[in-house]
Amino acid sequence: MTAGIKKDEVELDVAPITASEGDYFTKIALQLADKGTCPDLVCEDTFQLPNDVAAGYLTDLTDYVKDYDDWNDGKYYDSMKDMVSVDGVPYALPYCTDARGIWYNKEVFEKAGLLDENNEWQPKTWQDILDACAAIKEKCPDVVPFWCNSGKATGEATSMQTYEMLLYGTGEKLLNDDNKWITGSDGIKNSLNFLNDIYSNGYGPSLSLVLNGQAGNTSAREYMPQGKLGMSIDGIWITGNWKDTGASPWEDYQDKVGLAAMPTNEGQDPGTVTMSGGWALSIPENADNKDLTFDFMEHMMSPEVYLKTILDQGNICTRTDVAEEADYVAQPFFEKATSFLDTAYFRPQNDQYSSVSTYIQSMVESVVSGTSVEDAMKQYNTDVSRTVGEDNVAEQ
Repeated sequence: MTAGIKKDEVELDVAPITASEGDYFTKIALQLADKGTCPDLVCEDTFQLPNDVAAGYLTDLTDYVKDYDDWNDGKYYDSMKDMVSVDGVPYALPYCTDARGIWYNKEVFEKAGLLDENNEWQPKTWQDILDACAAIKEKCPDVVPFWCNSGKATGEATSMQTYEMLLYGTGEKLLNDDNKWITGSDGIKNSLNFLNDIYSNGYGPSLSLVLNGQAGNTSAREYMPQGKLGMSIDGIWITGNWKDTGASPWEDYQDKVGLAAMPTNEGQDPGTVTMSGGWALSIPENADNKDLTFDFMEHMMSPEVYLKTILDQGNICTRTDVAEEADYVAQPFFEKATSFLDTAYFRPQNDQYSSVSTYIQSMVESVVSGTSVEDAMKQYNTDVSRTVGEDNVAEQ
């Protein structure tokens, strides 16, 4: 492999992006648009990829992957290849994927009397979650019962793993069958009412904690391992924080937390729901060293390099061969999280999604901050209609 041969010949200039989750994509877009600042390689959140493709920021990889054996012989999951393609054209190599569920602290749940005979907990409806919150608040008054990303500062995490986990659990989606954005529906109302129930009943963290860009880290790295949090909606990657090499090592974490599937709102089929996404490696259109960059991407995705990295990060892999490696299969919660993908949904491959997502974040933040559900929905309808056009929105 050429990247391996050239490792002592090529100097890598790694440039981390220091930003909140909500600002990361803005900073990336500014760099990609300017030939003077554009990197040769960029890590793309797959939800943002269609938008960056539409803006002309990313390189069509068709000519590169046609000679990339791993791409063509089943080493990548087809669903992951689809996730990094727009209109059938590949623009990235899928780097990782994920699944979301409800993480819960077993010590807190035991004190609240919520664990079953197998020392586990699995809600069947949203009401079961609210009932668990009430029990935690009563039995463990110093513990935050429930945490979910709830503001604009946490960006896509608020849209995807809070609002969309709820909305898709009602049986609705963001777009209807005519590809119009749904801005008024029972599903939207039910999702926002659930969030209103969480915060109006004192089940959530203080707004000062949750409405800032570090909220996700605070939840995963401080409140959960310190026993100050009952449960949170989050992704499989948070286990990377608790490993010996992680940001917040937690001894025997696999015995101290549990992972429950997110139920549908009333327990209707299919019973559970998760949102899945992921990150990918792309070559910017303004890159100076495209051929060399793709060589490096192949090297990064080679099994011997990729396996260690994906284990350290705590993400679900995108390669079929790596998924069968003993070290990968042995990771706590990976098998269960992967099983959630049976009822997984993905964000729409629509270049307007990133704009609509910002309005979702505003709608959620307004509700948790005390705005009525009705007023928040009206503002969402106004915002989305103004951006995508009145003809591209619908109610149901």
